[in-house]
Amino acid sequence: MTKKIVVAVLAGIGAVLLLAGCAEPSGGVGAEPTPTVTPTAACPQVEGVDLPPECAPYDPEKAMDLNDRYRDRMDIDGATHEASAAVVDALRVDLERLRTAGTFTVDTVRAALTDAGLPDSQVREDYGDVLFGVGGVDGGCVFGEVTEEGVTVDIGGYILDGGCLPAQ
Repeated sequence: MTKKIVVAVLAGIGAVLLLAGCAEPSGGVGAEPTPTVTPTAACPQVEGVDLPPECAPYDPEKAMDLNDRYRDRMDIDGATHEASAAVVDALRVDLERLRTAGTFTVDTVRAALTDAGLPDSQVREDYGDVLFGVGGVDGGCVFGEVTEEGVTVDIGGYILDGGCLPAQ
């Protein structure tokens, strides 16, 4: 008996679907349907300019900011910052010594980081400058660069795409 009820319900649904397919377009008998434009291109929003209907507007500055979010750093707490602070002061002196002697290279910077108790560093050259990033003493990151003009060493969180040194 339940099979007959299910078949009857399904037949009723089919009849409703058939009737729905025969409905007239809104606007009355014989009216042509009004076409709607579907956006086919992304167009930057410019103040005071009306975009054509085939454009899906976007804010180019916001898009660029979102594109660079992978470089942003997470926050760290004060205890994590303090744990690396003593190491950073000594590291800064060692890196400055390399810079003034003109002997800073990927290898010498990596050795200075290891000597400071910060092994497993990421170090790379970027047009003559040496960039580095390494896990801090108790979490977070120690990162910076050595250039002909100076040395920077900072403490912060991991970058959003992971690690301590952003990709190029």
